[in-house]
Amino acid sequence: MEVVFDTNGNTKQREVAILWNDTTTFDIVYGGSKGSGKSFLGCSLILSYALMYPETHYFIARKTGSDLRKFTIPSIHEVLGLWNIHDKMYKFNGQDNFFKFKNDSKIFLLDAKPTPSDPTYARFGSMQMTRGWIEEAGEFEVEAKNNLAASIGRWKNKEYNITGKLLQTCNPAKNYLYKDYYKPHKEGRLAPHLKFVQALPSDNKMLPQGYLENLNLILSPSEKERLLYGNWEYDDDPSVLIDYEAITDLFSNKFIAKNASAKHYITFDVARYGRDSSVIMVWKDWEVIECIEIKHNDIPSLAKKVDTLAKKYRVPASRIIGDEDGVGGGCVDILKCKGFTSNARPIETDSVKSIDGTVENYANLKSQCYFKLADKINNREMFFNAPVDTSITKRLSEDLEQVKQVNMDSDGKKRVIPKEDVKKLLGRSPDFSDALMMRMYFTLKKERAWFTI
Repeated sequence: MEVVFDTNGNTKQREVAILWNDTTTFDIVYGGSKGSGKSFLGCSLILSYALMYPETHYFIARKTGSDLRKFTIPSIHEVLGLWNIHDKMYKFNGQDNFFKFKNDSKIFLLDAKPTPSDPTYARFGSMQMTRGWIEEAGEFEVEAKNNLAASIGRWKNKEYNITGKLLQTCNPAKNYLYKDYYKPHKEGRLAPHLKFVQALPSDNKMLPQGYLENLNLILSPSEKERLLYGNWEYDDDPSVLIDYEAITDLFSNKFIAKNASAKHYITFDVARYGRDSSVIMVWKDWEVIECIEIKHNDIPSLAKKVDTLAKKYRVPASRIIGDEDGVGGGCVDILKCKGFTSNARPIETDSVKSIDGTVENYANLKSQCYFKLADKINNREMFFNAPVDTSITKRLSEDLEQVKQVNMDSDGKKRVIPKEDVKKLLGRSPDFSDALMMRMYFTLKKERAWFTI
């Protein structure tokens, strides 16, 4: 069966389709933005080969099964409908999540979440696939990508002389995609078997009228840079305090020492407005072991949740700190724990002296803690190991990317950009990074105690 893939004038899709059919490319990244035709491209390429080559096997992987059901399966049906391939020519097995065609080819839909029994995604490496597609690759860890890639080129490739290929479609993201594909491509050093194709909404001639105008209205400034303009350097800013690779490493720093006698701490940030969330983090030394997001909470309920965690991990009130600004003061009063006030005076410690002996002069306690947090993360001395879904790690990463110094060229006090400015950039409050930042209070208090003896 021969299939004709009509790109409808999308030259970037055509470029990828040509790469899909050559014999030298093994790994293609279609680094688009919203509306650049990523899903249509991926479905078309996978389906075309499944229909043309009998008994071949393919996978489509997404981070969650719910996204496969809500987005990927409807896209597959859309392409099949455009090609007049009716349901008598294939069957969908909902129990095992695969499409089977009359020519015995199969397309497997893979839920790529880590599991307690397989945290490194080893289960994917044992599969035997002809080709594969990772959709929304920016949500994936590099270990998942590598094991999925290892399964390709192992089923009927020799019989049909088909090169094993991996397609990754994504929005701009500061993870392995940036480091291994975008940056080498930009610098002209991408390996010949790897390809990066940049795509924008303007490349897609099939977008509904008003789509781009609507995106422009609803997206925050930082989201526009990534999702509308396809800007991979959306945080290429000298005022940024935390390196993007260090942020990525924050979620994989498994080498952080596990001290059996390590103390537990609790930090929490209290929501002030309807769209914001309260965030509670439980620490074992420098490892976050629990992270809980609470929406639409009241102060007594939040205090009760913190108290429950304190009892579970035997955390005394002296090692619990919460946001005392605004409504957070009520929670601090109930718990009788430490209160964090953003504009409080910096803590005087011996470590305020820099390497050259000059005094580090901070504008307030929040700025001091964020600068110290940046040092901790950049030095790979912290590990976020809480079992949470990708939406939380994504938001925490976004929060940390917006930790920036203001007036960095002046001789005045060191200050991070105000929370209200961060909210304008993110479209929400940086609740996760604020909860992370407050952990530094306990280190600074220790340093102060040592300094005053």
